[in-house]
Amino acid sequence: MATHGNRRATIFTRVASGTASLEPDHSRERGWTLLVDGVPQSYVDLGDPTFLAFEYVRRLATVVRLSAPAGVPVKVLHLGGGGLTLARWVEATRPGSEQTVVERDGLLLALVSRSLPWPASVEVVVGDAREFTDSGPQHGYDVIVVDVFEGAAMPASVAGVGFAKSTAHLLRPGGVLAMNLTDVPPLSYSRIQAATLRAAFGDVALIAPPGMLRGRKAGNVVLAATHRPGVLNVERITRSVARDTEPAHVWYGAELNAFLAGARARLDGLG
Repeated sequence: MATHGNRRATIFTRVASGTASLEPDHSRERGWTLLVDGVPQSYVDLGDPTFLAFEYVRRLATVVRLSAPAGVPVKVLHLGGGGLTLARWVEATRPGSEQTVVERDGLLLALVSRSLPWPASVEVVVGDAREFTDSGPQHGYDVIVVDVFEGAAMPASVAGVGFAKSTAHLLRPGGVLAMNLTDVPPLSYSRIQAATLRAAFGDVALIAPPGMLRGRKAGNVVLAATHRPGVLNVERITRSVARDTEPAHVWYGAELNAFLAGARARLDGLG
């Protein structure tokens, strides 16, 4: 909701990963953008947690939404915290869900806690995503969301086969993993990352704006993975992301095979 004369000021603070800032959205009364070193990390509307400003977050949310019947509580592991936008959305749309957020930057979490307090039902852990998954419970989660970044890129610790297998170990048989990454043409990183997930999961889909896959621009790619074919509701995901204000396409099956063009999984320890 727009508010005339909204005078909220930008908040700056040093965090472990750089300089964080919270910038008010003057078109929405309680909207804030979280940035680290000038790179947008999250958008949070404290008055409406169902409002998702970033297109890639809406794509992640689509995968999560279609992972279980509407309104049914789910157990979710969020690797990468930021402003906890998706955790707030899950709490609002699936009350009673059990959620754990793992974020390694404790100073960033402190800023978010002070200025953008999250629901008490969400458990927040300061820790490393790879270490957490390596020691987590087998079949402990219905949904795993991977949104781990150092600056504008995923760290190597969450980009290899070892991490993919760790998340597969944590996911229940009918569960879904959703991963966000960034890439630039010719999207070599996305091809390798999709192949990496295929080394640990039985079924993988790739979601991105058509222009990215045609080599026209950089942006975000979302990968969805499950233990076996038939779990991902590919048709509904395809319809949903195509109707978005920033439409995307789903590459799956033979179309994904053609896009991957023989790309190989990334072994741990390789950049």
